[in-house]
Amino acid sequence: MLYGIAAATTALFLAAVLAALLRVPALRLGLVDRRRQRPLPVLGGAAVVLAVGLVVWVGDWTGVAPLGAGIGRLLVAGVAVAALGLVADVRRVKARFLVGGTAVSAACVVPYEETGVLGGLLAVGWIVFVAVGFKALDHADGLAGTVGVVTAFGVGVCAAAEVMDGLAVLLSVLAAALTGFLMHNWHPARVGLGACGSLFTGFVLASAAVVTRAGYELASSAGAFGALTVVVGADVLLVVLSRRLAGRPLLRAAPDHLAHRLRRLGLTSQGATVVLGVAAFAGVLVGVLVHLGRVAGSGGYWVTAGALIAVWALLRIRPSSPRRMESTQVRAQLRVRNG
Repeated sequence: MLYGIAAATTALFLAAVLAALLRVPALRLGLVDRRRQRPLPVLGGAAVVLAVGLVVWVGDWTGVAPLGAGIGRLLVAGVAVAALGLVADVRRVKARFLVGGTAVSAACVVPYEETGVLGGLLAVGWIVFVAVGFKALDHADGLAGTVGVVTAFGVGVCAAAEVMDGLAVLLSVLAAALTGFLMHNWHPARVGLGACGSLFTGFVLASAAVVTRAGYELASSAGAFGALTVVVGADVLLVVLSRRLAGRPLLRAAPDHLAHRLRRLGLTSQGATVVLGVAAFAGVLVGVLVHLGRVAGSGGYWVTAGALIAVWALLRIRPSSPRRMESTQVRAQLRVRNG
């Protein structure tokens, strides 16, 4: 217990310090988020990965909090995915390579002896979906970090209920590191997660959920997984449907994500992040209750149904064009400067 608190506190401050230190070299090297209208350095994700890796490695090396073979393999696979994401931050990498590399790492952490071959393949696909979904969710200040913190706490509770102490420590350290990162990522963000941090966060969370639910009925697990990652799933679905209906390529960036639509309703950037954070908390709460047996497995499907209704409603809101969104941001900045 005491080590968990100390580890989380260390990860929080370490991530905050590293994110601040890596901001300047990222700007000088031109490592910025290409989807943003302003230069946003993306080495904040590397700070999160380093903080999590160092704190967890020290705990395992000293024997204070041994991870175990399975959890250690999960962390190594997550770091490999983060390295692939870092390459994508430095230079353009085709989507199929990101998906393929993440799938290979996911295949290395799924416990097939408990899930079975079919369940294992479905788990690999879901892990890739969540990892890529977190990358897409990193489109607004503070959003991916906030959803990541909430989800990490929820999956951590599930792991603790299964007496998977090493996995629970890993998730608490991840939540703390993301909290330290959010000190620099809240609007207006000074550093971003990038593909490195977002893929790592999504991969670790999804893999941890799969390991925790291994051996449970597939139908109830699907409901729990859907509830735990409801915001990620809704965002991906909204983007896919929006771009398909508009006849635009799926991989071409456009302001048609959840946060963009909410801002069209009049919410500020911070307000959209808070709303989506609350939605993530509600979904995670249901997912945890399903895992603990306090709510029937169908509870997760009700959360998914609610997300589908929300996506349908948001599809009716016309997304802003990138040029119009940029001019709106400029006008807002001028109003602030002029008092």
